[in-house]
Amino acid sequence: MTRYRRPEPPGSKYATAEGARRLQEELDYLWRIHRPQVTRAVAEAAAQGDRSENAEYIYGKKQLREIDRRVRYLRKRLDGLVVVSRPPDDRSRVFFGAWVTIEDDEGHESEVRIVGPDEIEPARRYVSMDSPLARALLGKRRDDEVTVEVPGGRRSYLIAGIRYEE
Repeated sequence: MTRYRRPEPPGSKYATAEGARRLQEELDYLWRIHRPQVTRAVAEAAAQGDRSENAEYIYGKKQLREIDRRVRYLRKRLDGLVVVSRPPDDRSRVFFGAWVTIEDDEGHESEVRIVGPDEIEPARRYVSMDSPLARALLGKRRDDEVTVEVPGGRRSYLIAGIRYEE
């Protein structure tokens, strides 16, 4: 068994203005506030002597590695990010950033927003534009029917509404 891990396919490089701002805030927090705190804690733990059995030191070093990994990821991600800050000219079709009201076969309605892969929040009904549902919805119009392949089989949805926020 090797330690090699196949690299994840890169997600789409789009984000809403809100999502880009949140990523930038996370980067600023990690780099300016959290990392210096952890660095101080590691330095204090290292000053206690034997580092090989010092749990605070070992955990602090691990935490620093995780922070540095996330900072590298965020910097790389923000460099290539395309921020979509205005709605499309054709608001009758589903594009990035749209709130889409869908109705399933039983008549249950739900509303989802199509966002970038870094902005996924199931509690707020934000779905990635790379997800099967979003890929099926993109480019469609109101009253179009889409079919999505899900683990339990196929599901059909009717697009009941499309809206964009300014």
